[in-house]
Amino acid sequence: MSYHFLMDLALILLSTKLLGLFTQRFQMPQVVGALLAGLLLGPAGLNILAETGFLSQLSELGVIVLMFSAGMGTNIQELKNSGKAGFSVALCGVVVPLVMGTALAWGAAKSGMVSDGGFLEDVFVGTILTATSVSITVETLKEMGKLDTKVGNTILAAALIDDVLGLIALTIVSSVAGGGESLLLVLIKIALFFAFALAAGYAALRLFRWMMERNHEQNLRRYPVLAFVLCLVMAYCAEEFFGVADITGAYAAGLVISCTPKATYIQSKYEPLSYLLLTPVFFASIGINVTVGTLNGTLVLFSILLLVISVISKMVGCGLGAKFCGFDGRESLQVGVGMACRGEVALIVANQGLALGVLSSAMMTPVIITVIGGTILTPILLKLVFKNAPKPEASVLVDHYRETAQLDIVADRLLDENRKLMEQGGSSSHPEK
Repeated sequence: MSYHFLMDLALILLSTKLLGLFTQRFQMPQVVGALLAGLLLGPAGLNILAETGFLSQLSELGVIVLMFSAGMGTNIQELKNSGKAGFSVALCGVVVPLVMGTALAWGAAKSGMVSDGGFLEDVFVGTILTATSVSITVETLKEMGKLDTKVGNTILAAALIDDVLGLIALTIVSSVAGGGESLLLVLIKIALFFAFALAAGYAALRLFRWMMERNHEQNLRRYPVLAFVLCLVMAYCAEEFFGVADITGAYAAGLVISCTPKATYIQSKYEPLSYLLLTPVFFASIGINVTVGTLNGTLVLFSILLLVISVISKMVGCGLGAKFCGFDGRESLQVGVGMACRGEVALIVANQGLALGVLSSAMMTPVIITVIGGTILTPILLKLVFKNAPKPEASVLVDHYRETAQLDIVADRLLDENRKLMEQGGSSSHPEK
C-alpha cells in the first residue's frame, strides 16, 4: 500500500489555504485560490499532482457534502416561493445557451476556425453550455453571507430544474447519435426520482421527529450520523437507479434535514469537515483535471469565444427568466451570474459526447478552457454584482441586535464607573462614614 496520498492531501490543503488567503487580499473569494492551486499543481502547471482514484472519490464526496450543507441551510418556504422563478430561470437558462452555443460552433466550422464535425457536434457544443454547476456559486454565496436570500434560493431552485432540463437535452442528442436511452424512459426515471425523494424525505422526517420527541436532548451526536446516512443513500439512489446527479439527491436530503428542529445543530457538525478537508480537495481537483493539449491561434480564438458565449448566454437567459418573474435589474444580473458556472457537470457532458463519437477530441480543449475559465470568473463576477448590495432582512436584524447589545454593554459600563465615582466622592467628603 502506498502512502503517497497523504503527501498529496498535505500539498492540496496547504496550497489552497495559502492561495485562498492571497486571493482574499484582492477582494476575491477563497474559492478562486483553491482553483488556482489545482491549476498550479496539476498537469497544466507544475505537474506535481495528478488525478487519482482516491482524489476523485474524495472530491465527489466533497461536492456531495457541500450541496447537502446547502440544502440544510435552505429556507423551505423561501424555496417554495422561488419555484415559479426557478423554473423560468432554468428554462431560459437552457434554451438561450443551447441556441447561442450551437450557432457559435456552426459559424466557427463554416468559417474554418475549427474542423467541421457536422451539425450534431454543433448541437452537442450547445448542449454542453446548458449545464450549470452551482457548487462554486453556493460556496461563494455562503462566504459572502448571501446564500439564504431571495436570489440565492432562486439560484438553488433553478439549478435543480436546470439539472433535469439539461439531462433531457443530453438524452435527446445522445438518442439521435444512437447511444442513449429513450426520452420517455428518462422522463419516467426523473418522475420516479422525485416521487422517491418525497417518500424517503417524509419517512426520514417522521423518524427524526419521533427520535427527538422520545430522546429530547440526550445523545445529540446520533443525529448528524443519521443525517449523513440519509445524504449518502439519497445521493447513491439518485445516480444509480434514476440517472439523476448525485448532488441533486444530496441537496434533497439536506432539504429534509432543514425541516427538523435540530437542523442548525446538524449543519454545524459538517462545517469543519467541509472546510478542513472536503471542499479544498473538490475545488483543487477541478484545476488538477485540466490538461491543455496542442493549441493553435484559431483554436485559442474559438476557446475565448466559447468562454465569452458560455458566460453571456447564462447571464442573458437566466437574467431574462428572473426579470420575467419580477426581479429588478440588479437581482436579475445576480441570478444570471450565479448560474454561469459550468464546473464538473459540463465536463461530464463533454466526456459523454466524446464516448459517443459526437464530439471530436480537438473540441475537448476549448471545452476544458471554457469550464475552468467560467469556474474562475464566476466567483469574481459574483463578488462584483453583490458589491454594495443591501443586506438581507435577517442580516439587518442581526446587526441591529448586535449594535443594540453593544450599546447596552457600554451603558452598563458607564453606569458602573459613575457609581464608583459617586462612592469615592462620598467617602472623601464624609470620612467618618
